[in-house]
Amino acid sequence: MSYEMIALFMFMSMMLSMLTGQRVFATIGFVGVLSAAFLWGNGGFEMGFSASMKLMKWYPLLTLPLFIYMGYMLSESGIAEDLYKAFHVWFGGMPGGLAVGTIGLMVVISAMNGLSVAGMAIGASIALPELLRRGYDKIMVSGVIQGGSSLGILVPPSVVLVLYGMIARQPVGQLWLAGVFPGLLLAALFCIYIVIRCRINPALGPALPKEERDMPLVEKLKLLRAGILPFLIFFLMMGLFLMGVTSLVESSAVGALSALFAAWFKGRLTKEVWNRVLEQTLGISCMFMWIILAALCFGAVFDGLGAVKAIEKLLIGDIGLTPWEVLILMQISFLIMGAFLDDTAMLVIVAPLYIPLVGKLGFDLIWYGVLYTITCQIAYMTPPFGYNLFLMRAMAPPQITLVDIYRSVFPFVLLLLLGMAIIMVFPEIATWLPKHVYVRG
Repeated sequence: MSYEMIALFMFMSMMLSMLTGQRVFATIGFVGVLSAAFLWGNGGFEMGFSASMKLMKWYPLLTLPLFIYMGYMLSESGIAEDLYKAFHVWFGGMPGGLAVGTIGLMVVISAMNGLSVAGMAIGASIALPELLRRGYDKIMVSGVIQGGSSLGILVPPSVVLVLYGMIARQPVGQLWLAGVFPGLLLAALFCIYIVIRCRINPALGPALPKEERDMPLVEKLKLLRAGILPFLIFFLMMGLFLMGVTSLVESSAVGALSALFAAWFKGRLTKEVWNRVLEQTLGISCMFMWIILAALCFGAVFDGLGAVKAIEKLLIGDIGLTPWEVLILMQISFLIMGAFLDDTAMLVIVAPLYIPLVGKLGFDLIWYGVLYTITCQIAYMTPPFGYNLFLMRAMAPPQITLVDIYRSVFPFVLLLLLGMAIIMVFPEIATWLPKHVYVRG
């Protein structure tokens, strides 16, 4: 059997094994180790051990639990709820203003969190009941919260970009900087869509009554104090990192300690909050570490077979596709997989294949990390198995049905596709900031 056929057999075995419902890391690691043993005998079993040693020696891995801890501490301590009250007053005066304020809240939460799950939980528990009570269209509300929460995996400190950086062996700091302008671009597209829709049909998002928003400017400015702590945490974490005062790992430690202090300062650091945060941090961190371990093992075998070179020869040499046509086909396959798999599963499945191929085609792997992350955002919201769809259904009130949730995401999926197309045509949106900061530094 040729190496190309062995690589194809490995890939198909992994896909079929996932249909059994086994955990992603178990399926991928099992196929990787078993294939290594088949190819290279008893020594192949050492590949799993070698991958684990490589993982444990990867210093930036320390950022993963620290950023996850920071995000859960901020969400569990209720700091986001205070911030939403400020957005409520400042944006409530225009049609769709509260929905725009919700997107703003999600951007701030993303900058403190790095996970889509926490953003969804905050939006569904804080913004959703208020928007429905104010007469907002339930389909519009559902789409706003799902679209806004997806920004958490693109705006720094993105945990998904940390995961991509580990597997693609790219600097996490540059990946974070690459996600800043694309994240703001997507948030702006969401806000423009909301404002236009609500201008055309004000019933979708009625403005707040004048008596509720008619307060002195001094009182409005006082409400902005709710944003001091979140922005201070973000500055301490990212600002010191960009100024070169702290390293990446030190920056994550600063963020975790700042979140802990903020919860204590607000008087919300109870034993129950502490236990929940530690439990959630441990669970998510272990899940990511097992997945990375399995990916490294599988990728080592796949790379050893020369599968990437074979696919490159097939697509460019035999079929005659251009590099851009190959890239677009890869993104389409991502979108198809995203309807059935979560972001980590997609990355682990295609990382050994796509990431080296992207480099060989001459594309920037930092820029491609942004494209991959936007594809993950789309995967979170596409039926039938989008992760955010099921989270929204679990948190939404009974009047929002699963059909409503499915209908609500399509405008935001189209906006994400538009944003991805813009970044593909103008890659400087993602690459300018990391190049500028790191060249200047």
